[in-house]
Amino acid sequence: MSSMRTHYCGLVTEALMGQTVTLCGWVNRRRDHGGVIFVDLRDREGYVQVVCDPDRAETFKVAEDLRNEFCVQITGLVRARPDGTTNDNLKSGKIEVLCHEMTVLNPSVTPPFLLDDENLSETTRLTHRVLDLRRPYMQNNLMLRYKVAMEVRKYLDENGFIDIETPMLTKSTPEGARDYLVPSRVHDGQFFALPQSPQLFKQLLMVAGYDRYYQITKCFRDEDLRADRQPEFTQIDIETSFLTEEDIREMFQGMIKRVFKNTIGVDLGEFPIMTYQDAMHLYGSDKPDLRVKLQFTEVTDVMADVDFKVFSGAANMKGGRVVALRVPNGSVEGGGISRGEIDAYTEFVKIYGAKGLAYIRVNDLSKGRDGLQSPIVKNIHDAALNAVLERSGAQNGDLIFFGADKAKVVNDAIGALRIKIGHSAFGKANGLFEDRWAPMWVVDFPMFEYDEESQRYTAVHHPFTAPKAGHEDWMVTAPEKCISQGYDMVLNGWEMGGGSVRIHRADVQQKVFDALKITPEEAQLKFGFLLDALQYGAPPHGGLAFGLDRIVTLMTKAESIRDVIAFPKTQRAQCLLTQAPSPVDEKQLRELHIRLRNPDAVKAA
Repeated sequence: MSSMRTHYCGLVTEALMGQTVTLCGWVNRRRDHGGVIFVDLRDREGYVQVVCDPDRAETFKVAEDLRNEFCVQITGLVRARPDGTTNDNLKSGKIEVLCHEMTVLNPSVTPPFLLDDENLSETTRLTHRVLDLRRPYMQNNLMLRYKVAMEVRKYLDENGFIDIETPMLTKSTPEGARDYLVPSRVHDGQFFALPQSPQLFKQLLMVAGYDRYYQITKCFRDEDLRADRQPEFTQIDIETSFLTEEDIREMFQGMIKRVFKNTIGVDLGEFPIMTYQDAMHLYGSDKPDLRVKLQFTEVTDVMADVDFKVFSGAANMKGGRVVALRVPNGSVEGGGISRGEIDAYTEFVKIYGAKGLAYIRVNDLSKGRDGLQSPIVKNIHDAALNAVLERSGAQNGDLIFFGADKAKVVNDAIGALRIKIGHSAFGKANGLFEDRWAPMWVVDFPMFEYDEESQRYTAVHHPFTAPKAGHEDWMVTAPEKCISQGYDMVLNGWEMGGGSVRIHRADVQQKVFDALKITPEEAQLKFGFLLDALQYGAPPHGGLAFGLDRIVTLMTKAESIRDVIAFPKTQRAQCLLTQAPSPVDEKQLRELHIRLRNPDAVKAA
């Protein structure tokens, strides 16, 4: 293998029985068993047990001084472990290496934590990330990430895609999030931006005739962070020419299926296709987790004239919505959802803007109104109650929750409640959660959404997304009706990737800008280089991008996206390992023609 070692520690198996091997790695544990020293030696492929016998005095003396994380080289004989001491969890579990020679390549100071401690705080792990990355958990995650990237490259290569790099220092363009800006030293007062995605450049490559492009590349967004967000993240970015929306979906469904099959042995099976409208109607989310067997029941229409003002107010509000969420067996005595849990769910939905959480316990349908238990029942007339029970398919012992507010609040709050109940111990015990891989496509996204604050329409995806055929004229007369050729791939409630067919004709692009109230001058300033290029016989084209970090997070079932990134940032966009971001000296700022308004205030903040 090399002059320093013959094998990886974790790959020494009974196939090497009787052979002499040389291994290099780190001491995971040293155990002294009555005169015989056992060393668990670790490298990226796993562990092997090394036995040091006092008969070899010189080697034994080295072994006595070993401590955790010493980097060592050993040469020894592969032999069977004694009866009853095999370890079926290790590839090397049936053998051990009798040490003949041992060299300490580098000692280690006492590490700040034991690498097999499973209760480490994330702050500790990220501060000492180099040691954290030695842990088998992290090594396995990053090895899998590598395999996923390689499978993607192989598939795209087989399908005629070529890897082309696009710039990291580019022009600031509005793409939905805040740009990271880089001041120019040469051009006083001017700035580059780090790319939020290579969107405009990959479209330019289609105009340039490269036909099938891909790139596994870093993207940057200066946005408020959540559990599945990072300021810099890795995108599998893809664009094609002369393929329809259906062609694109079929090709990249094939890619993701192959990646899952070849890396973790999972057959994702069928990918159901659901419209955006149906997803919002049934689940309140454009990335529904189909493993949870709960759906919304629409009751807005029957609540307009009830005495319960929370419901009637929402039903009569512009853009208001009232939904029911039936939880089977949620009211069963002794095994249902308790009053304390309902109170906790009430506080939970408030996170999403809901003012409260109304509910009805269905105790006995044969008793009519008297068989329903809830403070709100007396303020809802029979027709509305009957509609709720019939539409939801309510049975004795069920619990029905309600959301009533602006549609966005209802969708966010009751959508999150649906997931929380489905994933709870109660949900799993009552068959409301199916433990499987649940992929899907969400299609037919709206082109635009109306922003109350700015009193104008904004692009749901981005302003270069093509409308469905026949919808072009609605961009002028009724933008809210206009459906795009956009599509998202969703897995287990996570958006894995998404994209669209792009606009390739200048007249259609102009209609989008008109709908968005982007003036010709503004369009030329922000996107002029793309608009100019589209005039030169731009081909029909489209594409999508997958989040590599998210794919690997799903595969590993990691708690956080940070567990599949070698050197991530915290939720406050800091690197605890390098202490970035950090102040820079005055000379650097002067060269960039930058002066801090109030340096002391900045430091204090």
